Amino acid sequence: MGARQRIVIAKPGLDGHDRGAKVVARALRDGGHEVIYTGLRRTPDQIVRTVMDEDARFVGLSSLSGAHSHLFPKICNLLRESGLNDVIVFGGGIIPESDRAVLFDAGVRAIFGPGTPSAEILEFVDFASTKDCGVGSKDDWHWGD
Repeated sequence: MGARQRIVIAKPGLDGHDRGAKVVARALRDGGHEVIYTGLRRTPDQIVRTVMDEDARFVGLSSLSGAHSHLFPKICNLLRESGLNDVIVFGGGIIPESDRAVLFDAGVRAIFGPGTPSAEILEFVDFASTKDCGVGSKDDWHWGD
């Protein structure tokens, strides 16, 4: 395992299903990271404020409602506007392959779908933590390249 990271796991929007987010939060915690779970139905502003207050290096966003195409880019933009350019964003949930390019262009560095092994998410965190790939980075790298 790489260095211990502070990771916010958040459920933006009105999506009320958080089982997957809790599974990811537990896997990251069990993998040695400090995890802050925001709970359900958080606004983009609340999520960015939590990232700022907790001095997190990563934020994981979970969406099962289809709102990812609007909410994930909004959160990436708010992170940049708040000067949190080094925060690395990843997402998960029901996100069609056809939506992923737009999310990557917005600054999301990885998308994990249902059934992704926890080990892969841990590997992403370890690898991404060594790169300059926060939302403010000009690097267009994303997991799976």
